[in-house]
Amino acid sequence: MILINLLPDEYKQKQRTPIKYMAGIAAVVAINATLFAYWGWTSFGVAAEVKSELIVLMDTNEGLQGQVSYHKDLEKESGIYRSREDMLAKVTSSRVSWTQQVDRMVDLINKGGEGEKYLVWLDDLNVDQKENTRLKTYGVMKGKGHSGSASFAHVANFLEDIEESELMFEFMPPGKPEGTQSTKDEGLMPAEVISFPLELDLRSPDERSKMKKTATSSEEKKSK
Repeated sequence: MILINLLPDEYKQKQRTPIKYMAGIAAVVAINATLFAYWGWTSFGVAAEVKSELIVLMDTNEGLQGQVSYHKDLEKESGIYRSREDMLAKVTSSRVSWTQQVDRMVDLINKGGEGEKYLVWLDDLNVDQKENTRLKTYGVMKGKGHSGSASFAHVANFLEDIEESELMFEFMPPGKPEGTQSTKDEGLMPAEVISFPLELDLRSPDERSKMKKTATSSEEKKSK
């Protein structure tokens, strides 16, 4: 049934806003206020903090630029020195101490004693250190040798001592013993002599370096 209120407005009961509706509006307002406050803090507070840190980092970077430039200069100088060291190492590896090699040869000649093992002398000793990569030759030390005995065994003994000596760090092993025997002359001392060629081919720089490293490692193991 439909009810119609015919009372004047001043006598009618006033309607109030529902509590649920008011609570909803209040909640929305509170959320908006919170979001606005968070946005304000983010926009101003965090931005100011980030800007302050950026200024500090830029100042630190400017202070480090001088050290970075100095470090780069040191790297350039270090590269130049390394290049020089590599060049010197290459030159040193290909260099032969001929004085040392001659001393070693003299020691070997004296090792023969008074002819018990061999009695050897040299007319001359020539050195030619010319590298020919096409022929794979790197130099040679050669001379004309003499053995004061009629036995080729003495020449073989001498060549064997060469092969077992430190001369092999620099040179390839000598060839087989060969030579010519002179006519016996009792008026000479020794009465019979065998003349033989002495020729030692120089090893390549890489081989010489490997031989020396191997010898060094062996000595270190023996010392331990």
